Amino acid sequence: MNPGAIQLKTPLGEEVLDLRAGDRVELSGTIYTARDEAHLRMKEAGIPFDPEGAVIFHCGPVVAGGRIIAAGPTTSARMNPLCEFLLDAGVSAFIGKGGMSDEVSSLMKGRAVYLAYTGGCAALAASKMKLKGVYYEDLGMAEAIWEIEVDRLPLTVAMDAHGGNLYSGVIAGAKKAFGSGFPTD
Repeated sequence: MNPGAIQLKTPLGEEVLDLRAGDRVELSGTIYTARDEAHLRMKEAGIPFDPEGAVIFHCGPVVAGGRIIAAGPTTSARMNPLCEFLLDAGVSAFIGKGGMSDEVSSLMKGRAVYLAYTGGCAALAASKMKLKGVYYEDLGMAEAIWEIEVDRLPLTVAMDAHGGNLYSGVIAGAKKAFGSGFPTD
């Protein structure tokens, strides 16, 4: 257990509105992995799980022998144009690395958060997970939607439901340090 971490259990509810960028949390309950192809399939064919209060982990886990071997986050910004319909359906949180766009931050206001998980810690994440099921398995291991039970997965609130964003401060500091030589996209 992580002292001082806020304990969250899925499905999430109004408690996400109390979270602030920088808060440490431990998440327990059911989450769903989804990357680009899974987002596209859900947009076309429908969401195969109850999205109300759901948490989507931007991840393509390694699965073998009916268990999660590694589950590192993928770059969430790739899903920027593919998440509005999920928020509209009731998804309460995304997990990933690198943050999401200012547009997504605006869409999350008053209803959802972005939780950061450190890249390179895929084995640690897997140690907190138990495989429950799979949707869209025909997309392949990395792109399928895996239903996973997590037990106190350590995360940081990087983008909150009030517009707070840990990444915006980092970007502003980099722009100040590097001036016009810092890429904005």
